[in-house]
Order: sequence, then C-alpha cells, then structure tokens
Amino acid sequence: MLKKEINFDRFVRGLIFVAVVTALYFLVTYLSPVLIPFVVAWALAYMLYPLVSFFQYKCHLRYRLPSVILTLVVVFGAIGLLVYLFVPQFVSELMHLKDVAIAYVSGGAGADSLPKVVSRFLQEHSDKLQIEKILGEKDVMSGLKIAVPKAWSLLLSTANVIVSVLSSLIALLYLVFFLCDYDRVQKGWIRFVPKSNRDFARKVMADIDAGMSGYFRGQALVALANCVLFSIGFLILRFPMPIALGVFIGIISFVPYVQLLGFVPATLLAILCSVDTGRNFWMLMLGVIAVYCVVQVLQDSLITPHIMGKILGLRPAVVLLSLTVWGYLLGIIGLIIALPLTQLLISYYRYYIVGDPLDSDHEKQK
Repeated sequence: MLKKEINFDRFVRGLIFVAVVTALYFLVTYLSPVLIPFVVAWALAYMLYPLVSFFQYKCHLRYRLPSVILTLVVVFGAIGLLVYLFVPQFVSELMHLKDVAIAYVSGGAGADSLPKVVSRFLQEHSDKLQIEKILGEKDVMSGLKIAVPKAWSLLLSTANVIVSVLSSLIALLYLVFFLCDYDRVQKGWIRFVPKSNRDFARKVMADIDAGMSGYFRGQALVALANCVLFSIGFLILRFPMPIALGVFIGIISFVPYVQLLGFVPATLLAILCSVDTGRNFWMLMLGVIAVYCVVQVLQDSLITPHIMGKILGLRPAVVLLSLTVWGYLLGIIGLIIALPLTQLLISYYRYYIVGDPLDSDHEKQK
C-alpha cells in the first residue's frame, strides 16, 4: 500500500478537516435539545424498518403508508397490552411496599429482621432525606411536592408540559416521515457527496450499517433474554416486584456492564422484603448475587455467542475504555454507540495505517 507524501497543502487540509469536525461537535452539542426528537425518531425508524418492509413486501401491501401505520399500531398495541397486564400489579405491590416503608420509618416495625449496620444507616439518614414526610403523604407525588418544591413546580409548569407534548408529536412525525421515505433517504444521501469520494463514502456507510444493525439488533435480543432470565430468577427467589425489577435490569443491560446498576433497586427491595416478611437480608442479597452470576454465565456462554457471534471481538479492557471515552464525550448516546464505533475505527486503522485488508476481519468472523 503506497503512502502519500505529507506536504503543506495536505497538512492545511487536515487542519481544516479537524476544525470542521470540532465545530460540528460543538454545534451538535449546542443544538442537542432540538436534535433529540430527530435522533430518537431516526433510531426507532432504523429498528422498525424491517417490520415495515415485512408488511409491505411479504404481506403484499401496495403502498408504504399503510405498512407504516400498521407497524405503529402493532408496536403501540404491544406496549399498551404490556402496560395493561403488568402496571396494575406493579402499582399494587408498590403501594404495599410504601406502607411497609412508612411503618418501618415511623415506628421501627420489622427492624429486628434487618442487620444492625443496615438498620443504623437507614435510621441515621431517614431524617436527612425526609423519608417519613414523603411517604406519609397520600401518594408519592404529593410527597415529592413537599420534598422538592422547585423541581415539582418546574415539572408542572405549563411551558414544560407544552414543550414535552410538542417534542413527542414532533418525534412521532419524524418517525412517520423516516419510515415512509426510508428507501429514498438510504439511496439518495450519496448525491450530497462529491463524485470523487462516493465509492469511499458508500463503503464507509455499508460498514457502519453492517456493524450498527448487527450490534443493535443482536444486543436488543440479548437484553430481551436478560429481561426473561432476571424475571425468572427473582420469581424463584420470591422477590418483591420480580418482573418489574427483571425487566428494568434487562433493559439497562442493552449497554454493557450498566446492568450492575440494578443492585441499587434490588438492595432497596431486599430491605423492604426483609422488613415485611422477616426474611434474612443477607440471604436475599446472596440470592440477588446468585441470580446475577447465573444470568451472566448463561449470557457469556450461550446467549451472546449464539446471538452476537463474533460481531465485535473486542477485548474487555478495550470495551471498558471505549464505554468510558464515548460516554464522556456523548453521554448516554455515546454509551449506546461506543462498541460498534470503536470496532469500525479499529478496522479502518488497521486498513489505512497498518495496511491489513478489511476483508480478513470479515472472513475471520464467518
């Protein structure tokens, strides 16, 4: 592979390119509140397009708009069904646990079943956090009004409500437009690229599409499997709100290693369960750790290899570094796109700097 000589003209062009990229970064950061509905709609359209394509081509619908409408009906119908089935039970359990928390904070009911260290910590911090005052209200929302009046007034301000509704409607409109014009956008973006760079741009976009689609859809299936496994594990433990907790941990596991944050609500629920039923707190936490270990073993040995295959092939240290850097630069969006972008950058580094052909990596993955 011939290396091009770096002259003054090429150096200046490189500086201009870096300046443009930096300016774009700061511009996107500044406009991020406006761009969020656009980005969310684009991501949803990217994931829902296979379903739209199925309805249009496999079910032989003549026009794209009916396929888009049918897709949205199916998606929102599935979400509505899940809410109808699980939210009432979740609210009922939540109200019961709230009563348990009130009895414990106000009168120390069930404190004997908790370890002294945990009980002392809760008693010391309950006054600072105004937990009894919050839980003593008729509902949690009324308690929040007292605890955080500024945040509550801001949340209920007319302007905020209007902006939230408009943002949702705009995101929905973006989603409909993206799904209707998906093929046109997918094929027409190349016209905005100079003719001399179109072959390279097509190759880059093809690699990005292959990496992103494989990663996102594979990771979504892994997260769904984690939802089921964690829910089953907490049901076996007879844990409070097992399905809600399992679904929460499964959803956040879409981003690698973030599922460890599930220990926070699991610990709170273990405390309330111990106070309510008298079960040993440490045994409950040991059960939570066991569920995590079993699910992690199943995920690493069976689920991820079969679903993800060798799509990424990144070392654990590289994964952690990638999540840290991209998360710092782009926040939650950076955490989501960190691994496929890192894989793409490494592949192009090997191709353009080291000189290894890109095809060799693809052949190894097959």
